[in-house]
Amino acid sequence: MENKRILKDKIAQGTMGVLTLVSALLVAVLAVGLYLKSLPILETASLYELLSSDDWLPSQGKFGLLPFVAGSATITFLAIAFALPISLLSSVYLTEFAHSKIKQYVFPVLDILAGLPSVIYGVWGTLIVVPLISKTVAPFFGVETSGYTALAGGVVLGIMVLPLLISLFVEIFGTVSADLRIASIALGATRWQTSWHVVLRKTFPGIVASVVLAITRALGETIAVLMVCGCVVKMPNSLFEGVYPIPALIANNYGEMLSIPLYESALMLGALMLFAVVFFFNLIARITLRHLENKNS
Repeated sequence: MENKRILKDKIAQGTMGVLTLVSALLVAVLAVGLYLKSLPILETASLYELLSSDDWLPSQGKFGLLPFVAGSATITFLAIAFALPISLLSSVYLTEFAHSKIKQYVFPVLDILAGLPSVIYGVWGTLIVVPLISKTVAPFFGVETSGYTALAGGVVLGIMVLPLLISLFVEIFGTVSADLRIASIALGATRWQTSWHVVLRKTFPGIVASVVLAITRALGETIAVLMVCGCVVKMPNSLFEGVYPIPALIANNYGEMLSIPLYESALMLGALMLFAVVFFFNLIARITLRHLENKNS
């Protein structure tokens, strides 16, 4: 009986090990596949030349990726700048000040928001955010625009990452020992001072890691951003101009113009860069979070 139980344990352990290895191999296969697809364009021009050029003229063999990289960076920066203060203050309130009944209502709402399809956010952005920018925000700054802008993409993307950031922050703040809070209050600090000087300072590495995870989430978003960003191939000079992020480029064009030489390879190079950036950011975030968990254990 004992031998049978040990055998089952070894079989289960081996099975889980194999599945874990398969998962890692899938990531490697994906990276290698994207790299092989990107080789034709890399044989005609260096990566630096492709990333530093803003000429996107596929019919003439020009595949400058700089506008798309700049578009992705702009929208991601706007999204984090919009979502970070809201999510941080909301998380502090939920963990340090809110009544338990408020948490019972807020957390299910956050779960619902996190589970909504991205196309719903895109439709909402088209119906609400785009007209608001076109008719109210842009005229306030003396600008005339259709509303399909980098600002619209940043706002919609920021709202999409809010539930993720709040959930991560709440979980991280929960790792702070109650003894630290009690000691701070016993020394005469207010609850806000305790939150600022104890909780936030203690969990700062986790906050950074959470923001990095949110950045990876924002970088890969496609449909919602595609619907509101304008998809204009140019360097963004203003928040009220359209931009063209890399995911939108791939979603819009893959499979339609592959008769043009090197077109598919250029798109796959964009996908490879996106994959590399997201993988790197995720790796850094996971290492930071693991360090925080070991430090608090």
